[in-house]
Amino acid sequence: MPAFPHSTSPTTIAVAVPPALCLPVIETAFPRRLHPYWPRLQEKTRSWLLEKRLMPADKVEEHADGLRYTDLMAGYYLGAPDEALQAIADYSAWFFVWDDRHDRDIVHHRPGAWRKLRLQLHAALDAPGHHLHHSDPLVAGFADSVGRLYAFLGERWNARFARHFHAVIEAYDREFRNRTRGTVPTVEAYLELRRLTFAHWIWTDLLELGAGYELPDAVRKHPAYRRAALLSQEFAAWYNDLCSLPKEIAGDEVHNLGISLVHHEGLTLEEAIGDMRRRIEECISGFLAAEKQALRFADSLAVVSVEGKELSDAVKAIVANMRNWFSAVYWFHHESGRYRVDSWDDRSTPPYVDNEAAGEK
Repeated sequence: MPAFPHSTSPTTIAVAVPPALCLPVIETAFPRRLHPYWPRLQEKTRSWLLEKRLMPADKVEEHADGLRYTDLMAGYYLGAPDEALQAIADYSAWFFVWDDRHDRDIVHHRPGAWRKLRLQLHAALDAPGHHLHHSDPLVAGFADSVGRLYAFLGERWNARFARHFHAVIEAYDREFRNRTRGTVPTVEAYLELRRLTFAHWIWTDLLELGAGYELPDAVRKHPAYRRAALLSQEFAAWYNDLCSLPKEIAGDEVHNLGISLVHHEGLTLEEAIGDMRRRIEECISGFLAAEKQALRFADSLAVVSVEGKELSDAVKAIVANMRNWFSAVYWFHHESGRYRVDSWDDRSTPPYVDNEAAGEK
């Protein structure tokens, strides 16, 4: 069935979901919505990618809209002010470009270039204003997007975001080393690392930015809130692994839940896909239960005070967006050109990347 019963743009078409990737519960129980700012979001993020030289002009022209990065964010951060959503969407687009650079540095055996970039990103994260004119567009674009995110909620939220993203950078470094050495992590080690390479807590932090409300630690760390947040992100990470498995097998990847299951658990590829689907479906059912607990917890926060009611409303809005993540992620994987490996001239080289990106030659 189509993601939307009525077209929201001239480029929205009905998508046929392959049986192996079809999740009827998402299509029926998780209605998809888009932030009303989405058409403008797509246009402005495309312009930002060009302005910051994060993708060559021909790649932007041919692929940017078809990759649908802005659809993913516009389907997640519902209710966010337009300016906040734009900052999040540009940061998200940057993240995909960074992921592609990381992949190309591995493919082209550029450990020196990766090491240099890793250190520069750590520095830009701590002082984005000092790196806005960096010679590497990836560093300058990161500084720009992070600096804009830092403008919304204040120093404590900024410090938490920085702490969480420093850990993401280091996780990418561990993945770099695993891939260059051909090391397939065990299932347990992979799942732990995946929570960082998928940036679980970054996207969850940004839910607060979208809601315009910094949650106190007692709320963020409450089991009811944390379980709902974790399950929404686990679903997204594992469904991404399921959809990207053909692309990553073609590219001799070692970082995918399916690959770890085959390598360490002795499963056939078909059995591994079945195991991944089971885990994904358990995330969905687990979230539906956790969502109810999180909403009851939100109700309990609405004590007889203005502050309690505001906090309760913010938690409810955030939990609603955790739910939106399921449909946003699901449809993104079937609409985005990022996963259409069968249509590529070279199954190991995505057509939307600059295969000779800046780096050590």
